Amino acid sequence: MTDDADKTGQQEASKLSKAGPTDISDPLLRHEAKRAFVWLGIAALFALVVLLAQPLLVIFGGMVFAAMIDGGARLLGRVLKIGRGWRVGIVLLATLAFLVWLGYFAGSQITQQAAELPATIEAQAMRAAAWLTAHGYTFEDFDLQNILQQAMGGVAQLTRAVGGVIGAVTTTFLIIVLGIYFALEPRLYQRGVAWMLPEDHRSFFQGTARQMGSALRRLMAGRLLGMVVEGAATWLLLDLYGVPMAALLGLLTGLLAFLPNIGAPISGAIMVMVGFSGGVDMGLYTIVVYLIVQTVDGYLIVPMIARRTVDLAPALVLGAQLIMGVLFGLIGLMLADPLVAMIKVWLEREAQRHQVEEEPV
Repeated sequence: MTDDADKTGQQEASKLSKAGPTDISDPLLRHEAKRAFVWLGIAALFALVVLLAQPLLVIFGGMVFAAMIDGGARLLGRVLKIGRGWRVGIVLLATLAFLVWLGYFAGSQITQQAAELPATIEAQAMRAAAWLTAHGYTFEDFDLQNILQQAMGGVAQLTRAVGGVIGAVTTTFLIIVLGIYFALEPRLYQRGVAWMLPEDHRSFFQGTARQMGSALRRLMAGRLLGMVVEGAATWLLLDLYGVPMAALLGLLTGLLAFLPNIGAPISGAIMVMVGFSGGVDMGLYTIVVYLIVQTVDGYLIVPMIARRTVDLAPALVLGAQLIMGVLFGLIGLMLADPLVAMIKVWLEREAQRHQVEEEPV
């Protein structure tokens, strides 16, 4: 009985030792098959990233928001020797207080101005079209009306957002919540990601993550500084001359300053059109204000940010904004600049590592 069992076991073992349908005996063919599986895996990963692009952008938005909170907490740490949790709490409370003030201010003053802005811009556009027609340019009425309706729709959406009717509330809420969690315990998530990597890659990842975090904090700090300077300067200079809707124009200028290369021309065009509604002198004054504000931002704030963070080529940022804006809408447009900065940091770190590996011992 035992001999029969031994024979049966040997037969089963011999069957298991035979090559199966997935076994490849040829070493060259096996190598090529592994390469094919790698490429298939990369294609599947790319398809998965495209499928999950929107949630991934929300997570990255949370990281960007966390960088702002972390930068504020680190700045407070220079003057307040208290725990990190308390400093993060102070930053969040200050942000909440600003939003409450902004909501109150928007409810009392900016909402009314936002309701008047589309009509003012439309009237100015019709005046410009009449001037061009008087000088020999012709427009078909339906084409002009269609263009104006589309433009007014975009301006109305923008002013409604400023007035308090904010779209994509769920996305904004998720970004804020993720940002708070990331800011409270950044090292916890950093260690978690590093733990999933091979041991010989963990130190490199830790160094890259530190550099990315530092670049992102400084980039966002500079961006916020530019928003405050542009918004406040525009508001004060326009209000000094008595330009209508000065508060709304200042707020729009500050918010659109978050979008480099794109925000400034949009806010400038709106500002100038509102200025010319009050006469030629006021229109020329708004042009001067726009040039002064953008010169200060372009020659003082932007170079200072570039020296302390990742120096990005304007054409590269603009191209990324166009692509991300078309693919993912407003959230892609807002996160294009930080994303390009993070990719550049990672590529520079990879180049440094390869350079060290290739150096002779």
